[in-house]
Amino acid sequence: MSQKVSLIRGDGIGPEIVEATVRVLEALDVGLQWEEVRAGSGAFEDLGTPLPEETLLSIRRNKVALKGPLETPVGTGFRSINVAIRKHFDMYANVRPAKILPGIETRYSDVDVDMITVRENTEGAYAGIEHAIPPNRSAAETIILCTRWACERIVRYAFEYAQSSGREKVTLVHKANILKETNGLFLEVGQSIAREYDDVKFEDLIIDNMTMQMVMRPERFDVIVTTNLFGDIISDIAAGLIGGLGLTPGANIGKEASMFEAVHGTAPDIAGKGIANPTALMRAAAMMLEHLEMGEEARRLQKGLNTVLEEGESVTGDLGGDASTEEFTDAVIAALD
Repeated sequence: MSQKVSLIRGDGIGPEIVEATVRVLEALDVGLQWEEVRAGSGAFEDLGTPLPEETLLSIRRNKVALKGPLETPVGTGFRSINVAIRKHFDMYANVRPAKILPGIETRYSDVDVDMITVRENTEGAYAGIEHAIPPNRSAAETIILCTRWACERIVRYAFEYAQSSGREKVTLVHKANILKETNGLFLEVGQSIAREYDDVKFEDLIIDNMTMQMVMRPERFDVIVTTNLFGDIISDIAAGLIGGLGLTPGANIGKEASMFEAVHGTAPDIAGKGIANPTALMRAAAMMLEHLEMGEEARRLQKGLNTVLEEGESVTGDLGGDASTEEFTDAVIAALD
């Protein structure tokens, strides 16, 4: 039986990297059916809303979505559609792998960087509980929301992920020395749940120390679990260790639905030029296949992608080559075993 997937092409380079990824998935012949829907600034211009009801209904029906990057106005305009989708479907776990890839030269190429950031995706400083204080917006206030229930499910998800993927350690990141109530609760819950998993090592680090350790000794980290804001920052640092956001996939996991995406931006300066790097979205597609219990197909996709990256002959300009998006995609398809 085929799996129907909601497909959001997105803004900027989104349609190009989505098309490339769809081509690779179709070459794998995994039996996916696409239901195309709209979101982002393009949808806002054409339909008067950045997140049409049809899109939400599609994701609810299919329970799985593959999404290109979406443009979000800075400072004004509509709120992040990425955040809106996550909140609407309670996609509580943001999962971001960061692993050194073959053929990609970074300052850490000789280091065994292979970490997973598990970020609480629905609460914290990104809960959207904020307001301006009159007169004339003289001040503004944000409330950090932290419930025991949300802490428990994200920490437990991290430990279950570590167990199921054969990983050895979970590092909980917090600022409980200053944010004693909210982050204190997160740490307390983490310490309690850790005692249920004797086969997984556990440590906790204050966010300041964590960021320093990530650039000094990134090989010490395995699975990282943290709050929404810290997770956003840590996962981007991790992306920097392996070569940037252009290589980094992301998954948003919930019980009702899950969404897989490239975590980089829309890159409007190169949109339409046919030179965008689709690696991040292809890796996100591999995560989606794993989620759909198509592990062998996910392995084939990642292996084909790694072959092209390692050979370095058909990679895009940001990776030191001169291949177009289409040529890169052709090479990946040819490398599928």
